[in-house]
Amino acid sequence: MNFQDFLNYVPKMMEVALPASEAHYKMAPLERIRNFDSEEIESKNPKIAAVMMLFYPKNGMTHLVLIVRNSYEGVHSAQIAFPGGKYEAKDQTFENTALRETYEEIGIHPESIEIIMPFTHLYIPPSNFMVYPFLGICREEIIFIPDSNEVANIIELPLSEFLSEEIIVSTTMSTSYAKNSLIPAFKINDHIVWGATAMMLSELKEVLKEVL
Repeated sequence: MNFQDFLNYVPKMMEVALPASEAHYKMAPLERIRNFDSEEIESKNPKIAAVMMLFYPKNGMTHLVLIVRNSYEGVHSAQIAFPGGKYEAKDQTFENTALRETYEEIGIHPESIEIIMPFTHLYIPPSNFMVYPFLGICREEIIFIPDSNEVANIIELPLSEFLSEEIIVSTTMSTSYAKNSLIPAFKINDHIVWGATAMMLSELKEVLKEVL
Protein backbone atom coordinates (compact mmCIF):
# COMPACT_ATOMS: atom_id res chain seq x y z
CA MET A 1 0.00 0.00 0.00
CA ASN A 2 1.15 3.51 -0.84
CA PHE A 3 2.30 5.23 2.34
CA GLN A 4 0.27 8.38 1.77
CA ASP A 5 -2.85 6.22 1.43
CA PHE A 6 -1.89 4.40 4.62
CA LEU A 7 -1.68 7.69 6.52
CA ASN A 8 -5.30 8.39 5.62
CA TYR A 9 -6.33 5.27 7.54
CA VAL A 10 -4.38 6.10 10.71
CA PRO A 11 -7.21 8.14 12.36
CA LYS A 12 -9.60 5.22 11.78
CA MET A 13 -7.17 2.83 13.49
CA MET A 14 -7.29 4.98 16.60
CA GLU A 15 -11.06 4.42 16.81
CA VAL A 16 -10.92 0.62 16.64
CA ALA A 17 -11.58 -1.31 19.85
CA LEU A 18 -8.49 -3.43 20.46
CA PRO A 19 -9.23 -7.18 20.20
CA ALA A 20 -6.65 -7.87 22.93
CA SER A 21 -6.55 -11.52 24.07
CA GLU A 22 -8.94 -12.57 21.29
CA ALA A 23 -6.23 -11.65 18.77
CA HIS A 24 -3.33 -12.78 20.97
CA TYR A 25 -4.76 -16.27 21.37
CA LYS A 26 -4.93 -16.79 17.60
CA MET A 27 -1.13 -16.94 17.54
CA ALA A 28 -0.45 -18.35 21.01
CA PRO A 29 0.83 -21.86 21.73
CA LEU A 30 -2.04 -23.93 23.16
CA GLU A 31 -0.12 -24.58 26.39
CA ARG A 32 0.28 -20.85 26.89
CA ILE A 33 -3.47 -20.28 26.68
CA ARG A 34 -4.11 -23.03 29.21
CA ASN A 35 -1.64 -21.51 31.65
CA PHE A 36 -2.85 -17.92 31.39
CA ASP A 37 -3.94 -16.48 34.74
CA SER A 38 -3.90 -12.70 35.31
CA GLU A 39 -3.80 -13.03 39.11
CA GLU A 40 -0.85 -15.42 38.92
CA ILE A 41 0.96 -13.00 36.60
CA GLU A 42 0.50 -10.13 39.05
CA SER A 43 1.97 -12.23 41.84
CA LYS A 44 5.15 -12.72 39.81
CA ASN A 45 5.87 -8.96 39.87
CA PRO A 46 6.95 -8.92 36.21
CA LYS A 47 9.59 -6.59 34.82
CA ILE A 48 8.40 -3.98 32.34
CA ALA A 49 9.40 -3.52 28.70
CA ALA A 50 8.02 -1.56 25.76
CA VAL A 51 8.31 -2.09 22.01
CA MET A 52 7.66 -0.05 18.88
CA MET A 53 5.50 -1.29 16.00
CA LEU A 54 6.87 1.19 13.48
CA PHE A 55 5.45 1.87 10.01
CA TYR A 56 7.36 3.95 7.49
CA PRO A 57 7.68 4.53 3.73
CA LYS A 58 10.19 2.71 1.55
CA ASN A 59 10.11 3.58 -2.14
CA GLY A 60 6.74 5.13 -1.40
CA MET A 61 5.23 1.90 -0.04
CA THR A 62 4.27 1.15 3.57
CA HIS A 63 6.62 -1.10 5.56
CA LEU A 64 6.84 -2.43 9.12
CA VAL A 65 10.22 -2.95 10.77
CA LEU A 66 11.24 -6.03 12.75
CA ILE A 67 14.64 -7.00 14.08
CA VAL A 68 16.53 -10.27 14.34
CA ARG A 69 18.15 -10.38 17.76
CA ASN A 70 21.74 -11.53 18.15
CA SER A 71 22.48 -15.00 19.46
CA TYR A 72 23.26 -15.03 23.18
CA GLU A 73 22.62 -17.06 26.31
CA GLY A 74 19.00 -16.19 27.00
CA VAL A 75 15.41 -17.14 26.24
CA HIS A 76 15.02 -14.63 23.40
CA SER A 77 18.30 -15.39 21.60
CA ALA A 78 18.14 -15.01 17.79
CA GLN A 79 14.39 -14.37 17.86
CA ILE A 80 12.43 -11.98 15.64
CA ALA A 81 11.12 -9.01 17.58
CA PHE A 82 9.98 -5.42 17.48
CA PRO A 83 12.62 -2.89 18.48
CA GLY A 84 12.26 -2.27 22.20
CA GLY A 85 13.50 -3.22 25.61
CA LYS A 86 13.40 -2.80 29.36
CA TYR A 87 11.79 0.18 31.08
CA GLU A 88 14.18 2.42 33.01
CA ALA A 89 13.15 4.94 35.67
CA LYS A 90 14.60 7.80 33.62
CA ASP A 91 12.09 7.03 30.86
CA GLN A 92 9.17 8.12 33.07
CA THR A 93 6.66 6.62 30.60
CA PHE A 94 6.47 3.37 28.66
CA GLU A 95 6.15 5.39 25.44
CA ASN A 96 9.55 6.91 26.16
CA THR A 97 10.98 3.42 26.73
CA ALA A 98 9.82 2.34 23.28
CA LEU A 99 11.27 5.48 21.70
CA ARG A 100 14.61 5.23 23.53
CA GLU A 101 15.08 1.55 22.78
CA THR A 102 14.16 2.04 19.12
CA TYR A 103 16.83 4.72 18.88
CA GLU A 104 19.42 2.56 20.66
CA GLU A 105 18.69 -0.57 18.63
CA ILE A 106 18.07 0.71 15.10
CA GLY A 107 19.11 4.35 15.19
CA ILE A 108 15.77 6.10 14.63
CA HIS A 109 15.68 9.35 16.60
CA PRO A 110 12.62 9.81 18.86
CA GLU A 111 11.82 13.12 17.14
CA SER A 112 11.34 11.21 13.87
CA ILE A 113 8.65 8.94 15.36
CA GLU A 114 5.04 9.89 15.96
CA ILE A 115 3.39 7.56 18.46
CA ILE A 116 -0.17 6.90 17.33
CA MET A 117 -1.59 4.64 20.03
CA PRO A 118 -0.81 1.92 22.58
CA PHE A 119 -1.76 -1.68 21.96
CA THR A 120 -2.62 -4.36 24.52
CA HIS A 121 0.16 -5.25 26.93
CA LEU A 122 1.30 -8.87 26.94
CA TYR A 123 2.99 -11.06 29.53
CA ILE A 124 6.01 -13.19 28.51
CA PRO A 125 6.38 -16.06 31.00
CA PRO A 126 9.91 -17.34 30.15
CA SER A 127 11.51 -13.95 30.88
CA ASN A 128 8.85 -12.64 33.30
CA PHE A 129 8.29 -9.42 31.34
CA MET A 130 5.11 -7.46 30.80
CA VAL A 131 5.51 -5.83 27.37
CA TYR A 132 3.73 -2.67 26.28
CA PRO A 133 3.53 -2.24 22.47
CA PHE A 134 3.07 1.13 20.77
CA LEU A 135 2.12 1.90 17.19
CA GLY A 136 4.35 4.55 15.66
CA ILE A 137 4.97 6.07 12.25
CA CYS A 138 7.88 7.76 10.52
CA ARG A 139 6.71 10.01 7.71
CA GLU A 140 10.07 9.98 5.93
CA GLU A 141 12.20 7.16 4.58
CA ILE A 142 14.51 5.60 7.15
CA ILE A 143 18.22 4.93 7.24
CA PHE A 144 18.66 2.21 9.85
CA ILE A 145 21.72 2.18 12.09
CA PRO A 146 21.50 -1.18 13.91
CA ASP A 147 23.33 -1.73 17.17
CA SER A 148 25.66 -4.64 16.37
CA ASN A 149 25.62 -5.73 20.03
CA GLU A 150 21.88 -6.40 19.97
CA VAL A 151 20.67 -6.59 16.37
CA ALA A 152 21.82 -9.23 13.89
CA ASN A 153 19.58 -8.09 11.05
CA ILE A 154 16.68 -5.82 10.16
CA ILE A 155 13.52 -7.06 8.43
CA GLU A 156 11.61 -4.55 6.34
CA LEU A 157 8.16 -6.09 5.94
CA PRO A 158 5.85 -4.63 3.27
CA LEU A 159 2.35 -4.00 4.59
CA SER A 160 0.86 -5.91 1.66
CA GLU A 161 2.82 -9.01 2.66
CA PHE A 162 1.90 -8.64 6.33
CA LEU A 163 -1.81 -8.52 5.45
CA SER A 164 -1.61 -11.72 3.40
CA GLU A 165 -3.05 -14.81 5.08
CA GLU A 166 -0.40 -16.90 3.36
CA ILE A 167 2.25 -15.89 5.89
CA ILE A 168 0.34 -17.60 8.72
CA VAL A 169 1.64 -21.14 9.23
CA SER A 170 1.77 -23.93 11.79
CA THR A 171 5.14 -25.28 12.82
CA THR A 172 6.52 -27.78 15.33
CA MET A 173 8.85 -26.30 17.92
CA SER A 174 10.17 -26.99 21.38
CA THR A 175 9.16 -24.15 23.69
CA SER A 176 9.33 -23.43 27.40
CA TYR A 177 5.88 -25.03 27.63
CA ALA A 178 6.37 -28.29 25.77
CA LYS A 179 8.66 -30.20 23.43
CA ASN A 180 7.70 -30.74 19.79
CA SER A 181 4.58 -28.66 20.12
CA LEU A 182 2.54 -27.52 17.11
CA ILE A 183 2.27 -23.74 17.28
CA PRO A 184 0.89 -20.97 15.05
CA ALA A 185 3.44 -18.58 13.55
CA PHE A 186 4.14 -16.02 10.87
CA LYS A 187 6.60 -16.96 8.13
CA ILE A 188 8.37 -13.75 7.17
CA ASN A 189 11.40 -13.71 4.86
CA ASP A 190 12.12 -17.36 5.71
CA HIS A 191 12.01 -16.49 9.41
CA ILE A 192 9.52 -18.14 11.74
CA VAL A 193 7.98 -15.52 14.03
CA TRP A 194 6.20 -17.03 17.02
CA GLY A 195 5.42 -16.43 20.66
CA ALA A 196 4.95 -12.90 22.01
CA THR A 197 5.95 -11.11 18.81
CA ALA A 198 3.49 -13.20 16.78
CA MET A 199 0.76 -12.47 19.32
CA MET A 200 1.38 -8.72 19.11
CA LEU A 201 1.51 -8.93 15.32
CA SER A 202 -1.84 -10.71 15.42
CA GLU A 203 -3.52 -7.84 17.26
CA LEU A 204 -1.93 -5.32 14.92
CA LYS A 205 -3.12 -7.28 11.90
CA GLU A 206 -6.69 -7.53 13.21
CA VAL A 207 -6.84 -3.78 13.75
CA LEU A 208 -5.51 -3.12 10.25
CA LYS A 209 -8.08 -5.48 8.75
CA GLU A 210 -10.82 -3.45 10.42
CA VAL A 211 -9.89 -0.25 8.60
CA LEU A 212 -8.07 -1.14 5.36
